Amino acid sequence: MMKRIFLLLATNIAVLAVLSVVARVLGLDRVLDQQGGIDFTALLGFCAVFGFGGALISLAMSKWVAKRSTGARVITQPRDATEAWLLETVQRQARQAGIGMPEVAVYDAPDMNAFATGARRDSALVAVSTGLLQRMNRTEVEAVLGHEITHVANGDMVTLTLIQGVVNTFVLFLSRVIGYVVDSALSRSDSGGRRGQGPAFFITSLVAQVLLGILASMIVAWFSRQREFRADAGGAGLAGRDGMIAALERLKTAHGPAALPDSMKAFGISGGGGISRLFMSHPPLDERIAALRNVGQPRAG
Repeated sequence: MMKRIFLLLATNIAVLAVLSVVARVLGLDRVLDQQGGIDFTALLGFCAVFGFGGALISLAMSKWVAKRSTGARVITQPRDATEAWLLETVQRQARQAGIGMPEVAVYDAPDMNAFATGARRDSALVAVSTGLLQRMNRTEVEAVLGHEITHVANGDMVTLTLIQGVVNTFVLFLSRVIGYVVDSALSRSDSGGRRGQGPAFFITSLVAQVLLGILASMIVAWFSRQREFRADAGGAGLAGRDGMIAALERLKTAHGPAALPDSMKAFGISGGGGISRLFMSHPPLDERIAALRNVGQPRAG
């Protein structure tokens, strides 16, 4: 669990770090040095372009990356009765949810997992692992599919991308402001009266970016956990509450970390617990089950 979280954080931080190095090499960071001070408007625009740009590019490539990273095979012609049932179930649920028919894929992995991704509600991808098909009954699989279809119908991929873009923008913005303040303080003590950005700006802004990126990951993870409860409720609506609860109970029997690539974990179905809760993209399974069981229950008092 800790390794998965570390890799997820490292991926987000690395993207911002690479963008920062590129901006430095191309000289784009000079928007900070306008008439001896910070041009906040130009800086915010620069950070928004890079912050949202990376997030939107990732979203646009999400289906391609998902297929390549998991080895998922899109079902065009069902090979057996199970694949025919998968297509029929997804088609029915997509019609109920009011979205276009997603691509349906199967990927080879022993763990019980599934994910949905895609830039548009009417052109998404829903994939399930072979382990899920082998270890869950059809009622449970139907509930998992309903959970993923709800993610698509709710536009969760786009929502999280926009949240990530906002977070990236402010991480870049604040890290450069901090770098500028530190660099300015050091330059005042320089008898040569140095102008422009020195090494202190580059180093300080990168360190601040890493630290702010960790804090930002907590924000994104919190939003991700909230959408999981909504997706569980949607799955219960499409496939029945008992089926959704049974699927989550079945997941509790799984051992070891899920085999989804780190870039896809936010759109899967598994969850965990422990001291790393603030960085979890999914609530603990017990909390999700309790939330479903409490739906429609009268409040005490």
